[in-house]
Amino acid sequence: MYSLQTLKNGLRLITAPMSGTKTATILLMVRTGSKYESKENNGISHFLEHMFFKGTKRRPNALAISSELDAVGGVYNAFTGKEYTGYWVKIDSGKIELAFDIVSDMLINSKFESAEIEREKGVIIEEINMYRDNPMFYVEDLFEQVLYGNTPAGWDVIGTKKNIEGFSRKVFTDYFQRQYGVASCTLGVAGSINQAKIIGLSEKYFKRLAKNRFKEKEKVRERQSVSMIKAHYKKTDQAHISLGVRSCYYGHDNYIPTVILAAILGSSMSSRLFIQLRERRGLAYYVRTNSELYTDSGYLTSQAGVPIPKIEEAISVIMAEYGKLKKEPVGAKELQRIKDLIRGRSVIALESSDNMANWYVRQAVIAASSNMLEDKEQLKKHILTPEEYFRKIDKITPKQLREVANEIFVPEKLNLAVIGPFKDSQKFTKLLKI
Repeated sequence: MYSLQTLKNGLRLITAPMSGTKTATILLMVRTGSKYESKENNGISHFLEHMFFKGTKRRPNALAISSELDAVGGVYNAFTGKEYTGYWVKIDSGKIELAFDIVSDMLINSKFESAEIEREKGVIIEEINMYRDNPMFYVEDLFEQVLYGNTPAGWDVIGTKKNIEGFSRKVFTDYFQRQYGVASCTLGVAGSINQAKIIGLSEKYFKRLAKNRFKEKEKVRERQSVSMIKAHYKKTDQAHISLGVRSCYYGHDNYIPTVILAAILGSSMSSRLFIQLRERRGLAYYVRTNSELYTDSGYLTSQAGVPIPKIEEAISVIMAEYGKLKKEPVGAKELQRIKDLIRGRSVIALESSDNMANWYVRQAVIAASSNMLEDKEQLKKHILTPEEYFRKIDKITPKQLREVANEIFVPEKLNLAVIGPFKDSQKFTKLLKI
């Protein structure tokens, strides 16, 4: 079980003690990301994440930070998404105070030196090049561009090269002071921990986290009346496709059925699309279906790398499987297998303290963002324990899945992103029928 507290300065703290582990993870998650940016500063959330590792007043450079954690075998990293940014350290539980010291120092005392910013611009540009050169990764960004267009939800998290090259130190400090603080941060600690000790360390090390005048993100407007296609021309040896539909937001009544539908289609080597595209037709090496559920929008999409001459066949196979879910109820045996798969993978993942910390903190951040919940008791109602989540999974019936399939797998919600040597995207229009 977990515990939710509010520290004296207003920072939310979630603790999740675990047995059978000798590690502990501290995770500070900030309710900000690329959806909170403007066209002019798109990419600043991700760039700022990099800069927290570049030096503080006490630890003057990146080596000073990394060497302390490496010296005790700590594992550490950060991530930036469209709606939240996270900083974490996983460590021998006996060294947890060191993790508190370093994470709080980075988040409160980073220097954001101009020379470091200029140096890191080259790193970010190469990261952009890396993603653009890897169609398997970039096709997901392209799919979101199809859905959301020229809005914060449609912009790449990493930003544009023009923005990256033009950022000044003031852009970083302005964004940091506005978006980082007790109004937008949640601290989580999971693993082999003592509750009272963690509360004391949290009060000690994060008491100077500032209050901030947080700027909310622009709400996503789900407007679509016809299927949409976007082709990115690139000379490749295979075509990369992302074909999917608008679905629902996280916490919606349909969100768990949507997760199950995605698992049926493409979350394992025994999933429907893996069998149809790879095993029976030899059309793809990688095949997957994901459900991405944001606080105010969501989608389900199937992705694959397929032979260029057979791209139309691959699209038709995916469309046929979408149609089958509308027409035929999922069998009891298959549905139970999928439920067991979701539960089994979750249980395995949650043996790790970093995944346990992420499980609770992410839910708290999403709930606060979706509903602007400041009251602790109201917030707790929106945070599911793993067992509560599994019970919701177990209650889903074939009838519910078919109803949701008929709601989302419709022509006006279909979208397709393609990367390959294609200059005419309209050739695929005739295939998007269901």
